[in-house]
Amino acid sequence: MWKVFGSRVSYYTGKLEAYLRYKGIAYQALPTPYGDAKMLIEKVGAVQMPIVERDDGRWMSDTTPILLQMEREQPQPTIFPANPVVRFISALIEDYGDEWLWRPAMHYRWSNKLDRILISNLLAEEVGGFIKAPHWFRRLYIAHRQFKNFVLKDGVTDATRAHAEATYLHALEAMNAMLANRDFLLGNAPSLADYGMMGPMFRHFGQDPTPADIMREKAPLVFEWVARMWRAAQVEKPEFVDTVPADAAALIRECCETHLVQLGANVEAFGRGAKQFSVSIQGCNYTGLPVSRYRVWCLEQLRLAFAALDEADQREARALLTYEGAEILWSGEIPASHFNEDNHLPFGKAINVYGEGTPP
Repeated sequence: MWKVFGSRVSYYTGKLEAYLRYKGIAYQALPTPYGDAKMLIEKVGAVQMPIVERDDGRWMSDTTPILLQMEREQPQPTIFPANPVVRFISALIEDYGDEWLWRPAMHYRWSNKLDRILISNLLAEEVGGFIKAPHWFRRLYIAHRQFKNFVLKDGVTDATRAHAEATYLHALEAMNAMLANRDFLLGNAPSLADYGMMGPMFRHFGQDPTPADIMREKAPLVFEWVARMWRAAQVEKPEFVDTVPADAAALIRECCETHLVQLGANVEAFGRGAKQFSVSIQGCNYTGLPVSRYRVWCLEQLRLAFAALDEADQREARALLTYEGAEILWSGEIPASHFNEDNHLPFGKAINVYGEGTPP
């Protein structure tokens, strides 16, 4: 029985739990013990969620490397499409779900009064016990901290709020189009892409009152898919698409014009030693975004995956990736992140990806 330390409203904990349920891996869901931060840092290097204590005594963190590790240990049923280009696009969508949709997800949760009151109450009860203060104070402290660190400091302001919300609507529309033709994004079973999108769509967009209302109204197929992902039964022989379907074009475009543009600007700022950067995304100017070493590593992984494609598959992939931002996947040199060079993930030391504090 694994112990999964996280939260019932956590972005990445929901992603991991859905995967463990699909794979039939028994686990116990526990609240992250923030009061024992020293122990968590000793075990995995950072206080963030989810963190996994395995039944063999090893500890794991960072959901994408956890999923990749488990696919090596328990490869069936696979979440990797056999076609190399489909598999690459699946990885791109997963990274977009992890690293771009985070921004509108945190905005909806902490900018809207109803969502903020609900979630801060839940977190004050579930993981806020280490704060030696009355419940009302813990709730206000958590709400203030989250809004400051993961909305304002992540560039969501009066000038960018409409764009952040529009990217959520675009993601819903793009997913709805794909799910009109299949139960899952790329076949009859969950792929890596589905798990990447489960992070934002389940515990944030699908549960928080404001974005959940929007999902039910504008993208009922996505709302249904969230439940399908949570109860997905193992498919003995998953049948993924053998070519990237035309209905994936809108989602691929969003991946490029938002996430890859962000990664390109982040890596440029990282290379010159900056702490913050500004970037224009789909005509919207974001300023003061924090430079992330982890996202440099994410870009390295995508570039390595693209470089591993043979020449014909690279041509096929480029024909799909004709949007702004895509060139960063194959063009030019980028500075090294010098993270995980010994391939220790998901074991050992991780990076506290978002800097100060830990985001539920």
